[in-house]
Amino acid sequence: MRLLAIEPPKWRDVRPVLKRHRDLFPEWFRDKIDKVASISRKLGREREPSMYGDEETGTPPDQLYSLLDAEEALEHARKVLDLCVRLLAECGG
Repeated sequence: MRLLAIEPPKWRDVRPVLKRHRDLFPEWFRDKIDKVASISRKLGREREPSMYGDEETGTPPDQLYSLLDAEEALEHARKVLDLCVRLLAECGG
């Protein structure tokens, strides 16, 4: 975001900022913003329980999530990382 002079939010979910500044990104990235926003929402929502478990029920993280969940999260994170690396390579110098 700073690459395009967008001040990043002070919170983890960047969806509103990405969507608000969609026109500043190259067209190929613009086409991916909805996907990136969806991934941000999903991973952001799962962050706290994946670290601390469900405090209400006392369920630890390892009982809330499976290897399949972890692999899916990693796949989503890699997709976003690949897009960001490409954006940096094309726009950052």
